[in-house]
Amino acid sequence: MYHPDVTPPDKDTFWQEFTSPTFGVVSFDSMFAMVAEYISEEPAQTYNLIIGTDSFLNTGTLFVSAVIIHRVGHGGRYFYKKMRRRKIDNMRQRIFHETTLSIELASLIREKLNGNGFRKLPVEIHLDVGTNGGTREIIKEVVGMVTGSGYAAITKPASYGASKVADRHSK
Repeated sequence: MYHPDVTPPDKDTFWQEFTSPTFGVVSFDSMFAMVAEYISEEPAQTYNLIIGTDSFLNTGTLFVSAVIIHRVGHGGRYFYKKMRRRKIDNMRQRIFHETTLSIELASLIREKLNGNGFRKLPVEIHLDVGTNGGTREIIKEVVGMVTGSGYAAITKPASYGASKVADRHSK
C-alpha cells in the first residue's frame, strides 16, 4: 500500500544499488554474490537472511531498507538502500510503506536465492512495530501482510533489522 503522493519504485532499477559499511556502494548482483560467498565460507553454520525497513521524518521522509545476512552466533554482514520521498506525516501510512518496501525487496532476493541453490535459507522481515506505542494498533495488519507473502514476521523488541540496522542509517 503506497501513499498516494509517493511514486512506487521501479523494481527493475530501484533496487540496483546498495551500500555496505565494509564494501561501499555495490550493485544488487554484487550484494547477492557477497551474501552467497559469506555463506559459502562456513556452510555448516546456521544463517538467517533479514530484511528490515525504517523511516525518518524531516522535510521529507527517508526510508532505509537493510539486507542482513546473519551467521547465527557469529555476526554477519549488512547492506542498505536509502530512498527519499515526500513527507508522510501519517504513521500508519509510513509503516505500511516500510512493510511494502521490505516485502518487495525480500521477494527479489527470494527469487535470486531460489535460482542459486539457497532455496532453504530462511528469510525474515523485521518490522518496526511492537505491542507498545503507536504501532500496536496496526501490528496484526502488517504481520498479516508479511506472513501472507510467505515470510516470517519479526516485531519489536526482536526486530533489530529495522529498529537497529536500518534505523542507524535513517537519520
